[in-house]
Formats: sequence, structure tokens, C-alpha cells
Amino acid sequence: MLSYLFIGANDVERSAAFYKAILTPLGYRHDREEHYCFYLPDCVDKSNGPGSVHISKPFNGEPATPGNGMMPAFRADSRHRVDQVHKAGLDSGGSDEGPPGTREAYTPDFYVAYLRDPEGNKLAVFYSG
Repeated sequence: MLSYLFIGANDVERSAAFYKAILTPLGYRHDREEHYCFYLPDCVDKSNGPGSVHISKPFNGEPATPGNGMMPAFRADSRHRVDQVHKAGLDSGGSDEGPPGTREAYTPDFYVAYLRDPEGNKLAVFYSG
């Protein structure tokens, strides 16, 4: 089981605004202590998940760079929610990596959109059903 994601950012406030825009419609809450933490409301341990997302400067002090091949995917509760999250991501400094829709490579009930966050990390939002 995946416990948490830690996503490094050079501009933490800008990245946190992006993740707030896309994760809030998916039911996440957030707070900020040493860094931003997004967590699901029924999560017993918001820092360690499961499903928590942390946004911060990298711990090693080096610049954040996008991970080639890394792509977190977030499950939505409907196709409409995928559309909503994709638009929120674009409106909050993200860029389009693939508009909402089905893909020939996947099953017809797999509806997905792809975004890049302000730091260039790729992510997916999908509904399967």
C-alpha cells in the first residue's frame, strides 16, 4: 500500500496552490507545518497516509527537478470530476499533457486526463467505471 508522496518544489507556494486546486475536489484536506500536507479526511496518520501528498523544497537542498517516468495518478469519483480537476489544474498554473477522455490503449471505461504541475511533474486524474 502506498503511504505518501513527497513532491519537491522550487516555488512551494505556487505548487501548493496547484495541488490545492486539484486535490480539494477529490476530497483532500490540507495544512501547513514545515511543508504542505494534503490528506484524506478518514486518514488516521495524515503525515504518513495512506494517500498523503507532501509539497516542499527537497530535503537535500538541491533544486527540484521533475522525475522522468514518475507519474502519480489520482482516482476521481466521476468523469465530470476528472474534467473539473483538469480545468482546475490548468487554471492554477499547470499545463496540459492530455485532455480528459478515453484512450485507445486503455479500456473504454477508463477516463483520464494528464497534467504537469508548475514544476513539470506529470500526473494523471482518472475515473474507471
